[in-house]
Amino acid sequence: MKSPEKVADYITQWLNEYSETSSTKGFVVGISGGIDSAVTSTLCAKTGKPVLCLEMPIKQGEDQLARSAKHIEWLQSNFSNVSAFRFQLDTVFDAFSALLPPTEQTAHQELSLANTRARLRMTSLYYFAALNGYLVAGTGNKVEDFGVGFYTKYGDGGVDLSPIADLTKTQVFALARYLNIIDIIQNAAPTDGLWGDARTDEDQLGASYPELEWAMEAMEKETPHSLFDDRQNEVFKIFKKQFDQNQHKMQPIPVCKIPTALI
Repeated sequence: MKSPEKVADYITQWLNEYSETSSTKGFVVGISGGIDSAVTSTLCAKTGKPVLCLEMPIKQGEDQLARSAKHIEWLQSNFSNVSAFRFQLDTVFDAFSALLPPTEQTAHQELSLANTRARLRMTSLYYFAALNGYLVAGTGNKVEDFGVGFYTKYGDGGVDLSPIADLTKTQVFALARYLNIIDIIQNAAPTDGLWGDARTDEDQLGASYPELEWAMEAMEKETPHSLFDDRQNEVFKIFKKQFDQNQHKMQPIPVCKIPTALI
């Protein structure tokens, strides 16, 4: 990144202008203990508008909770416009799970319940957004949102605006260094926190973010596969598979257009 200072200022101004145009008062951000939510919440705080940092743990690991709490503490020590609330969703998730019929499709159920966690959090974010007249600020980056589709449809993908979605994960980390995001978050392995265990994004995807960024660029530039080494071939296949199967997330909702002659 050539100038993280200018990028931070640009995003901050963009956030301010969008809020003014939409006649909203501030922002609500879901805080996960990860780098993306830390950077997003800090950029929102830099606007000077009210920012609500919402923690929404569901069977969350203690390390993630500790990182979230430490980031909010750091944020509030640097910005007077930041408030925070921890909204424990364990009982809501348990009550929902208890109502589900038995199934033998355990693998599919595990994934469905992981996505349910993200959708419960989205519902919570929009409750507080509507209550206060705030915008829900998304925390997805470019590779997640437009490369591999590594997010939950109508979960963490359900937002009002996306401040860092044109930045790769590497660029987000560069911005985090400029913003002085606390070390415990900068040094943590990226994870979506949806499974109740220690699995990382790389564990789930089979490739690191720098590798996926390379694959995304290779696809955009139509780089000949003959130039790939064995690992690059493997990574490109991982990227392309995710890119293809998650198009339903990344494309607008299809609308069945009825021929005029029929209506």
